Amino acid sequence: MTTKQTRKASFRDGVNLALDEAMAADPRVIVFGEDVADGEGGGVLTVTQGLSTTYGTKRVRSTPIAEQAILGAAIGAAVAGGRPVAEIMLNNFLRVAADQLANHAAKLRYMSGGQTTVPLTVRSICGAAGGFGAQHSEFLDADYAHVAGLKIIAPSTPSDAYHLLRSCIEDEDPCLFLEHLKLYFGGAKERIDTSAERVPIGKARVARSGRDVTVVTYSQTVHEVLAAAGTLAAEGIDVEVIDLRTIVPWDETAVLESAARTKRVVVAHETAVPFGVGAEISSRIHEELFGELAGPVRRVGSAHVPVPFAAGLEAAYLVGAPEIESAIRAAVAA
Repeated sequence: MTTKQTRKASFRDGVNLALDEAMAADPRVIVFGEDVADGEGGGVLTVTQGLSTTYGTKRVRSTPIAEQAILGAAIGAAVAGGRPVAEIMLNNFLRVAADQLANHAAKLRYMSGGQTTVPLTVRSICGAAGGFGAQHSEFLDADYAHVAGLKIIAPSTPSDAYHLLRSCIEDEDPCLFLEHLKLYFGGAKERIDTSAERVPIGKARVARSGRDVTVVTYSQTVHEVLAAAGTLAAEGIDVEVIDLRTIVPWDETAVLESAARTKRVVVAHETAVPFGVGAEISSRIHEELFGELAGPVRRVGSAHVPVPFAAGLEAAYLVGAPEIESAIRAAVAA
């Protein structure tokens, strides 16, 4: 077990530390997933490394490549009184277990009249990075945002990964915890204060204060937006960046307060714009602030095509700082 302290950590370290401390604090916390035990790699990105050595293979269980079985077993464990953390290696494969997640985990509390809770956390790597191709690179935020009873968390920093994963594990409802692949490959390290007050689910943060325009975003795209904001600052455009951290339930209050102040809004996310999470955010802003805005809310996302494999095509597919800069300039010019 890692002693509570403030230390510099990567995104991977933040997730590993959260699992470690949660398992140390509560014997009901168990981990399911492909190759999660130490003898099999400690997870595809070594995120669960060390856990089976410390807590044993009864609490850290490597599974077959069978997503339906992983979530089915985890749901059963949750209903029986455990606090399972199930790892679905890559986001695309959540669709294989869609029935378990959307039709069972998310509905059992309602269908039991509140007599049954499902304190299940599903961790899943998402997003495009490194040429994993069309079947291994999706970000299924919009797919599951419409599932009543399911909370969706998408942190962008090591500290938020730690605190929000702890919050998910302690929550009484099923949580889908989305970990962007690029945050593992190239995310910056930062200090994690494990003794700090837990970051609550559903609370956004102001990643950058500004007065001219609000950009609402989450996960890896936060860093693209911050890069764009830095470039635009040299042009005299002061960008406020709201990192949602939680997609469902999203922090409407924080977003609306910022939008009401700056009068201009851009919503940026890695997934495609059509039928995306940004459509809901844009709609709510227009419903609440119609007539107060300087112009329409603008949305920016990646191309609405399967994720390409080739490095050049993947880069062209992804939304990045240049596209976000263009959307912000258009919003400010309105």
